[in-house]
Amino acid sequence: MILILSANTDPQGAEYRQLLAHLATLPGIQTRVHVERGSEKTLTEIYLIGSTKSLDIEDMRRLPCVERAVRVSEEYRILGRHKDDQRPAFFEYNGVRFGQDTLHVFAGLCAVDNPEHVEMMLQALRDNGQVCTRMGAYKPRTSPYAFQGHGKNCLPYVFELAGKYGIKVIAMEITHESHLNEIKEALHQTGNPTGVMLQIGTRNTQNFELLKIVGRQTEMPILLKRGFGITLDESLNAAEYLASEGNRNVVFGLRGMKTNMGDPHRNFVDFAHVPVVKRLTRMPVCIDPSHSVGSRQAAPDGILDMMHVTAQGVMAGANMVLVDFHPAPAKALVDGPQALLLKELPYFLEDVRIAREAYLKRVALAQRYPNARQ
Repeated sequence: MILILSANTDPQGAEYRQLLAHLATLPGIQTRVHVERGSEKTLTEIYLIGSTKSLDIEDMRRLPCVERAVRVSEEYRILGRHKDDQRPAFFEYNGVRFGQDTLHVFAGLCAVDNPEHVEMMLQALRDNGQVCTRMGAYKPRTSPYAFQGHGKNCLPYVFELAGKYGIKVIAMEITHESHLNEIKEALHQTGNPTGVMLQIGTRNTQNFELLKIVGRQTEMPILLKRGFGITLDESLNAAEYLASEGNRNVVFGLRGMKTNMGDPHRNFVDFAHVPVVKRLTRMPVCIDPSHSVGSRQAAPDGILDMMHVTAQGVMAGANMVLVDFHPAPAKALVDGPQALLLKELPYFLEDVRIAREAYLKRVALAQRYPNARQ
């Protein structure tokens, strides 16, 4: 059960202390307090952990400070979308709002190669009104002899250039707890010119110790990619690992499933699960067309497969697009053949805008025909 307290409840107030004292008397029940501090108000939630079936929900709603009580009936206790649960499905980070009703494009380099290409990419993003990007510093690879990324050596110039061009959030994969410390240190040394969304890649979706460590830090949000060979339920439980450790600012990423049934695409595109994840949880949903398709092949209509599947995901309600671009794909150190060109950025963004408008029209249409869902 979750007790949602009145906004700006004073943790030192008499009513709050009275509430905690009462909860401490409940047999077999432990409490966990989560505080979400926004720009205008502070929200406090108390999670009751244990056998709560015997607790009368109306009695809980009448307790001091309690605005709403939600009985958790789903497996995803923290991130799940429970019955009568109207908590907001968004968070803010570094001035950017992420929710199930927003859409952001994270176009950038799959792997950072040199400062020149980073600057060209970031300048193109600024010139096209974008404030988010992807920049890979740490690259887990199938072969031990493949390029593994420049690691901490590239972080200072990536962060400084991001600040120069007004980039507010960089999606960056980490594979070890030391990477978390390196990112924090580089941000501090450069004066925090930008923000980082920590990415957990598909290979680490069930690296439970890494999930716990990343979940314990609450400074930076997390992009968790679905595991490429496990069920959706298993991947959603990986997201719950992050939230159970304290960080609920999680975006769930769909990046395709590893199976030859998706051939000739790199992976079997799973963007039909966008609305499923939004129905089961309160997480924003990201799509990764680059690693789903893995090539620049085009249909007879002249539209790249990658842009077709992007539109499919956006029209299904995706909230974030993670996509590879590169100033010189032939020189890219990782995944060059699937990278879009800088000159294609305005075209890609316009195509995404068209797909987003189609989604919003579909939402409006559904609202006009509410009885059709019964």
